[in-house]
Amino acid sequence: MFGKRPDPAVAARLALLGGELLAARCDGVAPPAGMAVLIVGADGRTRRATGATVMPGKGEAAWCWHPGPYAIEVAPFAAAPEAGLRIECVIVADDASREQHRFELFLSSEVTAGTHAVPLPAFAALLQGALRGALEGGTLELPPCTAVDEWHAFRAGVNELLYTRFGLIVTDCLPVDLGETVDFAALLRARALSQVALVVAEPEVVSPAAPAPVAQPDDAAALRRLFLELPALAARLRGLPLPDGAFAAHRDLLQRLALVSVQVDTMPSLALAAPGQALHAAGQHLRTSSSIAAVAALDEGWRVLAAMRGSGFAALGDELDRIVANLECHVAARRADPRDRPERREPT
Repeated sequence: MFGKRPDPAVAARLALLGGELLAARCDGVAPPAGMAVLIVGADGRTRRATGATVMPGKGEAAWCWHPGPYAIEVAPFAAAPEAGLRIECVIVADDASREQHRFELFLSSEVTAGTHAVPLPAFAALLQGALRGALEGGTLELPPCTAVDEWHAFRAGVNELLYTRFGLIVTDCLPVDLGETVDFAALLRARALSQVALVVAEPEVVSPAAPAPVAQPDDAAALRRLFLELPALAARLRGLPLPDGAFAAHRDLLQRLALVSVQVDTMPSLALAAPGQALHAAGQHLRTSSSIAAVAALDEGWRVLAAMRGSGFAALGDELDRIVANLECHVAARRADPRDRPERREPT
């Protein structure tokens, strides 16, 4: 039986946990001692598993992960890939808690079907993207010639961001020089090729420790993230302490997020314009672009929520209102009927 003769590839993956891999599938085998196990259903629902051997049901996947510590080097500024940060962190894993951990939400919403492991370099790319987005959006500040107080504020902000976004606790954060590992020729070549190809996201090859960003999600992956993470985002927002006079604005944002979640839950199929009517390629592209844009707004929402935990609701309420408006706009565009737009045909 499968339980008696486990796949050697699974055992090989599990041996890399805590080093090259953060998490790995452990279907049908005994997970390593001391590691949490999460069962993820096809619909994104999760439950924790116990026992010597994990046997998920039909359509389910069993995941286990090592809490760390991990050391991740990233380049927070795209224009200065040689100026890096070394972030030492651990994954929060309190098995006694009944609430879903943020890293569990990451596994269920962002790790695509068919994936069998979460490599450290790929995760580092996501972490780097989150840091760059926060710095570009102003929710984190890392000024040149940073003073001690400014560095402590930045480090606290990084800890809050990574805890809110991925469920990580930062144990140390230090500047490092990545100049010796940066292939500037490859960086310039990648930028030139991306401009010629007119791709949406510019790939950047900075170093083995800070790899190129993960590819853009497709429509299904984007909708899965929206479906699973919007309720979690709203739950975190509900838990924020409110200053006097902010109740009405807070309630309005929660109501709008709830309506966006309902819109996502009843999203029309990508390939169908109507029941039994196929949607042309241009319409599918418009829908996919809208869902990806909505995920970008979702990621921005997590960044602002992390900043709110440090500065309070009043400081960034307007920013969150703008993000919710973007979510409403992009989700509405994903639901819109694109049949009135003719399919674009390229000249032959």
